Amino acid sequence: MKQDKKKLLIMFTILASLLFFSMIISRVIDSDDDIYQYNTAIISIRGPITIDPDSGLFSETTTSSTEVIGLIDKTTKNPNVKAIIFEINSPGGSPVATDEIATKIKELKEKNITTVAWVRESGLSGAYWIASATEHIVANRMSVVGSIGVFGSYIEWYGLMNKYNVTYKRLVAGEYKDTGIPYRPLSEKEELYIQTKLDKLHDYFIRAVAENRNMSYSEVKLLATGEIFLGAEAIDNKLVDELGSEKEVLKYVESIIKEKAITKTISTKKSFIERLMEAMNKNSFYIGQGIGQSLIKNDGIKITT
Repeated sequence: MKQDKKKLLIMFTILASLLFFSMIISRVIDSDDDIYQYNTAIISIRGPITIDPDSGLFSETTTSSTEVIGLIDKTTKNPNVKAIIFEINSPGGSPVATDEIATKIKELKEKNITTVAWVRESGLSGAYWIASATEHIVANRMSVVGSIGVFGSYIEWYGLMNKYNVTYKRLVAGEYKDTGIPYRPLSEKEELYIQTKLDKLHDYFIRAVAENRNMSYSEVKLLATGEIFLGAEAIDNKLVDELGSEKEVLKYVESIIKEKAITKTISTKKSFIERLMEAMNKNSFYIGQGIGQSLIKNDGIKITT
């Protein structure tokens, strides 16, 4: 018994020490915001776009709208900041998270902060929606851009279940409550119901891009087939403003703010203990494979931009 108590005490002491030192290191790292007088912030949009942050040390890289909005708020507290560059390498994701970030970016215009999207490798679907909310888009000529569309496809298991004599007993209160469950086929009425929602989200997407890019609805609709475009093709279709790399991005920023761009990457800093505890959290959510994260998750159907 005494040995067990001694082991627990040692473990507690180690954890407490790690927490203490991680807090000190975090404060030292964060303190440079006050002494480094940057005027251009860089915020990354990487991986699937979700509402909630990734939940573990070994999680897939994702972008959380909650965190991005927090980073923007943090950045704008610095009176020296005149521009924000959004470095994008994302396949898209949740329509809600996408809309939250795009709306926040557009609000920066009221604060006279220049916004630029820098598409390095991919700016697809919801990620392109976010890019379109900025004042200027620079993309690598070989990057992939666009994919203006929405999907809600899913795998049905009922055929396999029937083969092994496994049945689904339907007990619901509400006609559409289990729509999209993978254990039975969609009825024609349900398929039309889901398609109507997809079409409405698609319309929101088209209208947002048309407004952001100063294009007509009909112009964007012709491009909104879900097709991806190389950066070199996207510029011909008015989806991006310029081809290039960081050099062109900084040149544009400097032409607007009328001074040399001094950059700083702004990110969410987590202590070692925070990441360790997240990795141990068995209730962390699962980011499905494919382009982005779902708006609706009903044991089957996933709606994604």
